[in-house]
Amino acid sequence: MDQVTNIAFIRAKPGSSERLGQRLLNLVVPSRAEGGCINYDVHRSADDPNLWCVYENWRSEEDLSSHFQMPHMQEFVADLPGLVDGELDLRAFKMVSDWAHAKG
Repeated sequence: MDQVTNIAFIRAKPGSSERLGQRLLNLVVPSRAEGGCINYDVHRSADDPNLWCVYENWRSEEDLSSHFQMPHMQEFVADLPGLVDGELDLRAFKMVSDWAHAKG
């Protein structure tokens, strides 16, 4: 199975950035505890305090699909309309380099 990378860009509604950030941070521990999680990290834009990014790697598409079915993710998705301005920009990637290639 191929590793999958998921990157989500999320813009907070005006006045909701701190609350959105806390909700995103609350996903880190349970997501990292999932068996297929390689890493799960939350970032905040250095230029725009309302823009957040979640960068995550999973062992497989199946692991990522299972992640979206977890209770902590279902609760987060239910809260999104009150926190997010516009649509999520969710992108999936497949790794094409590995550590051996990086060594040159």
